[in-house]
Amino acid sequence: MAGQPTRNGVHRLVAGLNWLMVRWIVLAVVTCLVVPSFAQGFPSRPIRLVVPFPAGGVVDVTARQLGQRLAEDLQQPVIVDNRPGAGGIIGTEAVARAPADGHTVLVVFDTHVVNPHIYPGLRYDTFKDFAPVSMIGTVPLVFAAPANTSARTLRDFVAQAKRRPGTLSYGSVGAGSSGHLAMEQLKLLTATDVLHVPFRGGAPALTALMGEQIQLLAFAAGAAVPLVQQGKIKGLAVTGEQRTKALPAVPTTIEAGYPQLSTGAWMGLVVPRSTPASVVDRLNAAVAKAARDPSLAAQLSEQAVQLRASSAAEFESFMRSEYARVSALISQARLDLRQ
Repeated sequence: MAGQPTRNGVHRLVAGLNWLMVRWIVLAVVTCLVVPSFAQGFPSRPIRLVVPFPAGGVVDVTARQLGQRLAEDLQQPVIVDNRPGAGGIIGTEAVARAPADGHTVLVVFDTHVVNPHIYPGLRYDTFKDFAPVSMIGTVPLVFAAPANTSARTLRDFVAQAKRRPGTLSYGSVGAGSSGHLAMEQLKLLTATDVLHVPFRGGAPALTALMGEQIQLLAFAAGAAVPLVQQGKIKGLAVTGEQRTKALPAVPTTIEAGYPQLSTGAWMGLVVPRSTPASVVDRLNAAVAKAARDPSLAAQLSEQAVQLRASSAAEFESFMRSEYARVSALISQARLDLRQ
């Protein structure tokens, strides 16, 4: 009858559908074979570990020591590439535009989630343009005072600030730095009025502290360790749940009665967002293995760095929570970080 397919037509239709199904099955099998082979072939050349800060700092030192362990595990050289400038933005932007094949990795500091609040015109998105690999570790902040200060603890300093509102000053290594944000949080917690004096780096800030031009300095503990040990400055407190091995005599902020200040600076690894998941997993495994190396832990503890590897998902969740925490603090303290 007209309008009904013939028996031969039905056979051709079924054959066509079967051929289409076969093609889809073959394509699926090939895809499953190709993805693992990509991971097996990684890395195929040296890995560039981009540090968006100058050589010699705690991030650079950590990256170089970690890089040696990664190279041993990945069987490829790991080359540290310092790209300093604009609080880490220059190096970060370079990695955002790099090929997403796992051979270019960015070392991020806590500024990674702070910079978007300072520079709204960034040419990259902190979360959309990067895939997390792993946390590397944390760096406690130290609240340090001049050597001859009468304050023995952080509570003593707070008491002095309450007695002399608006007359004491504290320094940081720049607006938006972890030390700046920690001190502003302390001011909120204690309802104290202390003037912020930002410096361009740790060296001028330490000089001002030792010269008693400022009464307190909050910054990453690594640079403070030798000066506290030599008695050139006095450590009043460090962030973290336990005392750092590098400064065992300095109490934690929790011991001082300020558990809200327990978060210090942190470091981690990210790659361009579209990097294959299998490659991210391989890098994550290499970081986890390095973090279990007791000799690496001992070396980094001299810089007050506490190794702390994580899964990629845990690191992403951590960074998002830090981003939200910074946003809330900026709003509550009414901070203008564009200094």
